[in-house]
Amino acid sequence: MANIREQKFRKLKKFRTTGSVFVFIIVSSLIIVGLAGMTSIFFYYVIDSKVSNAYSKIEYMAELYETSGYGENADIMSLLNKEENTYIIVDKDDKILTEHGKNTCDLERQQAVNIKYAKMDDPELAAQMQQLDKDLKEMDSDEDYDERVEMAVSGLMADTIIYPDKENGLVFADTDGDITLDLKGLKDELAKHHYGLSNQYSTKENNIELPFWLPIDLDNNTRFIGKAYLTLNLKDTGSFIAMAIFLSIMVLVIVIVIFSNMIKNHKNRKKMNEIFFMDEVTGKNNWMWFISNSERELKKRANSYNKYAVLDIVFVNYRNFCVCHSVEDGEKMLCRVNDVIEKNLAKKEMVAHYASANFVAMLKYTDRDRLEERVKALISELEKIDNDHKFTFHVGIYRIGECLDAKGKAVKRKNINIDHAYNNACTARATLADNDDSAIALFDEEMVKEKKWIDWVTERQQKAVDDGEFLVYYQPKYNPNTGKLSGAEALIRWRSPDNGDMIPPGKFIPIFEKSGFITHIDHYMISHVAADQKKWIDEGFECVPVSVNVSRAHFIESDLAEQIRDMVDEAGAPRELIEIELTESAFFDDKNAMIKTIKKLKEYGFKVSMDDFGAGYSSLNSLKEMPLDVLKLDADFFRNDEGDGRGQIVVSEAIRLAKNLNMLTVAEGVEQKEQVEFLASQGCDMIQGYYYARPMPKEEYKERIASGFASN
Repeated sequence: MANIREQKFRKLKKFRTTGSVFVFIIVSSLIIVGLAGMTSIFFYYVIDSKVSNAYSKIEYMAELYETSGYGENADIMSLLNKEENTYIIVDKDDKILTEHGKNTCDLERQQAVNIKYAKMDDPELAAQMQQLDKDLKEMDSDEDYDERVEMAVSGLMADTIIYPDKENGLVFADTDGDITLDLKGLKDELAKHHYGLSNQYSTKENNIELPFWLPIDLDNNTRFIGKAYLTLNLKDTGSFIAMAIFLSIMVLVIVIVIFSNMIKNHKNRKKMNEIFFMDEVTGKNNWMWFISNSERELKKRANSYNKYAVLDIVFVNYRNFCVCHSVEDGEKMLCRVNDVIEKNLAKKEMVAHYASANFVAMLKYTDRDRLEERVKALISELEKIDNDHKFTFHVGIYRIGECLDAKGKAVKRKNINIDHAYNNACTARATLADNDDSAIALFDEEMVKEKKWIDWVTERQQKAVDDGEFLVYYQPKYNPNTGKLSGAEALIRWRSPDNGDMIPPGKFIPIFEKSGFITHIDHYMISHVAADQKKWIDEGFECVPVSVNVSRAHFIESDLAEQIRDMVDEAGAPRELIEIELTESAFFDDKNAMIKTIKKLKEYGFKVSMDDFGAGYSSLNSLKEMPLDVLKLDADFFRNDEGDGRGQIVVSEAIRLAKNLNMLTVAEGVEQKEQVEFLASQGCDMIQGYYYARPMPKEEYKERIASGFASN
């Protein structure tokens, strides 16, 4: 579950507020552009509609002119030549033929626009355009107008629908041939009028009339150009301005709301992050915070040449402290530990509370020796956080700056996984489990090899059982007085085709014990030993009891005795020829369950022995409570004897005690003749060791059964 949570967190932490800001800018820009576009469309719709009304009037005047026979009918011309009507008649070259009223039509400017739209591949037109541009700049200093002309696009021919007015050219045709109102010029003129500086446009009843000239082509190759007015009602203008202001306010409100929500969400996210990244015990940083910040720090280019180490720091005495005081006091002590570590950190280094009494830290370092010195100094300071208690700390160190991949190459920073790094630090720290004092351990390649070996064993263990790769070896037990074969111990060996060599039990049994697979090995050994015993009996051999080790992990099963009984019965071997051997450490688990299982085994006809007697610290108490048949004296009794006779005294008393409890004794690990003679003199029932025989394959042991006596 923790791994799944961390994976989801890694996806979550990729989110940045930069994306929100970018989206905000895009959305705000779209809103502004959209509203501006709507306003522009509305404005120009109003302009076009008003120009269309004026065009209808000029078109009517042109029809009157044509109806009059192009000026021949005086009656019709009297209707056309009213005072308010102003027009001119021009030929195809824009030469004035007739005019009525004041002629302010700017034919030259319109001609310049037309030339701008002419095809640029015509050299003559191009020359005219350049000359007109020059003339235009000399006669008119209106920069805005000049800019409009310069914006003309070559290669097209204008469909001119309007002529500007010389006196007030605020209405004109733009470079696309569309009708445009010069808002800047209108604003300036309104300002001049307000201060009495200009009256170039007329006003009637709060209306503003802006003059322009509309051309109508006639059938006789002439053009009727009439003066029209773009009438802007001040009330309409005010409404338009009010609408523009309203839309602007709406845009501003929308932008403010979006921005406010974004800020609020950012603050909420920041608060949530603070809660999410806060450790409940210390009130400081937790594991998630460490993942986020350490990986980000490692991937910075500026730190590419720095070496970092990940530390697993364990407060060894924490549980005992909580038992003696309280959980609350223990948590306060964890806070003090966190503060001391934090105080000793440099820039870009970090620490977090991982779980229970574990802290994870990331330190910079230059070389291994200085790193160790610094960690030792930190431990020394941590040990003194409380004057009334002596605390110990274990620290595992994994050096990121020196980690290698499977090919021996340095691992790239961007590929560093903090989970993996911390796990390696924990692996190093775990090697200190049996150390009562403060200590540090650095993760090295030997630990990598050990991890790979554990993985190899774990992956192949079940297949090895199925393929019969585990072999049963037998080590005989002899009576030291008669030399007669009195028993044997079954020992396991592993010959793996993948590995190539015989794998000693010390290389895989501890792994099986940790993983729980040892129970499968127990079944394997009992069933194979029972089958061998049955086979040898059927062949006419006089078999002796063979002891088989059963792991302490197996004794948590309430039906263990029944399991053993059924396996032996299925093989057809006599139960009295199978001896169940327990290690003394097994007696420190569930004592009542152990006694119950032993009694059941004895009821079913099995012998039960205790292995490694003397290796523990509660042996005598175990003998008092356990109904055992055989006592095996630990090999350490016969090693490192300083010659003062103390070891012999202990062995003698142990043998005497066993006899008084009606138990047989077996001395294991015996290698010297003097030891054999001493044990024989003390009444030891059997000896197992290299003096008589090493563990051997079952074919060789079969020969020992046949002879019945030791060869010594």
